Amino acid sequence: MIIDWYILAPAAFFAGMVDAVVGGGGLIQIPVLLAQFPQTAIPTLFGTNKLSSIAGTGAALWSYARSVRIPWFVVLPATAAALVGAWGGAALVAWIPRETMRPMVVVLMIVVALYTFMKKDLGQQVTRVLDGADRWKGALFGLVIGAYDGFFGPGTGSFLIFGFVRLFGMDFVQGSASAKVINFATNVSAIAFFASHGPILWKVGLLMAACNLAGSYLGTRLALKHGAGFIRKAFLGVVAILIVKQLLEIL
Repeated sequence: MIIDWYILAPAAFFAGMVDAVVGGGGLIQIPVLLAQFPQTAIPTLFGTNKLSSIAGTGAALWSYARSVRIPWFVVLPATAAALVGAWGGAALVAWIPRETMRPMVVVLMIVVALYTFMKKDLGQQVTRVLDGADRWKGALFGLVIGAYDGFFGPGTGSFLIFGFVRLFGMDFVQGSASAKVINFATNVSAIAFFASHGPILWKVGLLMAACNLAGSYLGTRLALKHGAGFIRKAFLGVVAILIVKQLLEIL
């Protein structure tokens, strides 16, 4: 099998850069993997995508954690609940057709995009001090997002960032940093799941991970340098692409 590294490597780099800022790297990597390995089982390709992504997510988390104050007492319960929710969401696939989610998700994404676009000051600065009640709110938020991620998935990173900004008063930088904690944990869980359901393309995944890592470093530097305004614009761009992608798949 001939592997087109001149396609896979730039895709992984760009995916890492985008994912470090607002999530959505899978939008880039998964279609490229599907095109390059059309005869390969889907769990194998999804596992390979996660193997590549976790390198960039881990690097972004490390960089954010050194520069941004992450409210761990809210984020950690949300992360633990997201892992539980993802398992429950995956179990729902046997009971509810996955495609029933798509129209509702498109509507939610349009609402998120319009709300963010119209609220020019949303996420530009931290708007409130978190309290003890936010720990339980964070756990509920993580449970819901985790269930969605396990059941359907597209736009999880964007929903995480929007939720942290809107529900917990974070700015976009802090929201993106907090989302990376959950992203990293769910990626570990996903790799374990996919590895147990089929072989992962380890050589491809690890080499793409190196490119993803480099892209993530650049994306994180850009986010930290240019701040919440830059992340807000990137966020709106990714959500718009997600909306178009989901509409095309519906039609």
